[in-house]
Amino acid sequence: MSARDGKSATARGRVPVALLLSGGGRTLANFLARAADGTLSISLVGVVSSRADARGVQIAREAGLPVGVFRRRDHADADAHARAINAWLAPLAPRMILLAGYLCHYTPPPDFEGPVLNIHPALLPRHGGQGMYGDRVHAAVLAAGETESGCTVHRVDNVYDHGEILGQRRVPVLPGDDCHSLAVRVFAQECELYPEVVERLAREILAREARR
Repeated sequence: MSARDGKSATARGRVPVALLLSGGGRTLANFLARAADGTLSISLVGVVSSRADARGVQIAREAGLPVGVFRRRDHADADAHARAINAWLAPLAPRMILLAGYLCHYTPPPDFEGPVLNIHPALLPRHGGQGMYGDRVHAAVLAAGETESGCTVHRVDNVYDHGEILGQRRVPVLPGDDCHSLAVRVFAQECELYPEVVERLAREILAREARR
């Protein structure tokens, strides 16, 4: 999709969105389903993966989406990695960038005006930071003896899991929970919270466009 196509998507009441992932693509599948049934005012225009073998790559390709694979080790540093991703994204003209299980540090283009969001499987600011992902997060929650956990959607800045918190959902930590059982409960809430926040911001973008 070109920049012109991205503008057309916005004109049709859909905000063009790019998604970055490193794994199974469950959040991508959730967004695709909600966009298809009309409950989410976005149009997925491209997917970036840090791994060629990520299941999310297959999901994106089956959906007919452009896919760019950018392995961190193929670039000199995190900045070079982000620049390569951003150069690939530029012709797709996303108005929003979503991180969904993306395990590399990402810096958006300095002139990018849209929201850049991430979802984290805990109640930030607790249990976040570099290296805190997947079962590591749930293990930390259990080791700390927390009575509740949940998920957080936040803006991306230059520190892992640090930007402005835009929404949270909570779940109880139950007696006998292990990482798997807690993860299942948290992910069910991720599937509701992330689209909810994205839809709110998408409607704000569309409203601004309508006023112009």
